[in-house]
Amino acid sequence: MNRDVQPALDALRHARDEATGTLSDLIRIPSVGGTAAESEIVHHVAGLLRAEGVELDLWPIPVAELAARPDFPGMEVARDEAWGLVARLPGADPAAPSLMFNGHLDVVPPGEPSTWSADPWSGEVRDGHAHGRGACDMKGGFVSALSALLALHRSGARPAGDVLLAAVVGEEDGGLGTYATLRRGWRADACVITEPTALDVLAANGGALTFRLRVPGLAAHACARTSGVSAVEKFQLIFPVLRALEASRNRTVDPMMRRWDIAYPLEIGTVRAGDWASTVPDLLVAEGRFGVALDEPVDRAREQFEATVAEACAADAWLKEHPVTVEWWGGQFASGRCPEGTDLVQRLLTTHVEAHGGEEPAVVGAPYGSDLRLLTAAGIPAVQYGPGVGYGHCPDERVSLTQVHACAETLVRLALPD
Repeated sequence: MNRDVQPALDALRHARDEATGTLSDLIRIPSVGGTAAESEIVHHVAGLLRAEGVELDLWPIPVAELAARPDFPGMEVARDEAWGLVARLPGADPAAPSLMFNGHLDVVPPGEPSTWSADPWSGEVRDGHAHGRGACDMKGGFVSALSALLALHRSGARPAGDVLLAAVVGEEDGGLGTYATLRRGWRADACVITEPTALDVLAANGGALTFRLRVPGLAAHACARTSGVSAVEKFQLIFPVLRALEASRNRTVDPMMRRWDIAYPLEIGTVRAGDWASTVPDLLVAEGRFGVALDEPVDRAREQFEATVAEACAADAWLKEHPVTVEWWGGQFASGRCPEGTDLVQRLLTTHVEAHGGEEPAVVGAPYGSDLRLLTAAGIPAVQYGPGVGYGHCPDERVSLTQVHACAETLVRLALPD
């Protein structure tokens, strides 16, 4: 065993209660994307690291400048400001491979409060879990990474190469934070994103493209509705066609995606129509997300979607003359895959077994977009490995503290190989 491992593990285990308290504190910061708290939480984490004497790069992200770039990954909420943060633990050898931990601090809104059994921002710890919005997705995983970095720092461990912690925002609506981190010039030879995987190794993501459909109708007084054309009724012609498209795209999927009943989902998330109860609605706007297959070019996926909508319009007399329009907006998540030539996956599998025993974790893909695709596109082998699964974006979100601490131990060992 690397002689630095045991002191680092001792430091990690000594600070477990502290890590739990930090997680509760982070959950209590309502860091919904686009709100002031999204920046507040970055500064809170920076303060924790600064107090430890960790080397930091904290910078204001030039949001408007980056959003104007042709390769910008998209954004669904307005932001007056955003901040980037990278902590660095220098390695003993400047030429040795570096390792990045990456985690996002933004969260989605909690939704209807009545669906929660407690305050969504409570940070309450009970039954071995931390509770609240963002606990699972992904403040639990972020605390795993933060705890690992602090344990290395406090124990005086000297990894061979640099160890970085990228605390990012805007992941939920496109990937602003990781995109900005890469534009800042930060790189690593490998990256572990501590998104929730229940400590399996996720080595690929399908993509997800946000779209908007505008379905035209013709307004008329509701008392003479047959003199108008209901946009709602015309949307009813489009929706089943989209469901059929989803089914056809999921008949054959990559082996890494076979654990999912729908590997590449297509869903309508919002529908708005009409402006008066007694008027035939002359416009329906539907927004949703369109799953991109592993290794499928984004342009090809968009072309198939647009062609399907156009064919559906051509089959209806009204829509043939007044076709549905398709707009691509918000988060545009390409698919991503950890390259086969890297040893990162096997190193992580071996390290997990060394830390916790038992069988190797499963190596899988996932049906959602993440920052993995930005990192791999930049030439950085990346995987997801983190605590929790299944509770993100849900009422009564929670994360297992046992998994939070277990993930941190794996990361410490990964940073200090024999």
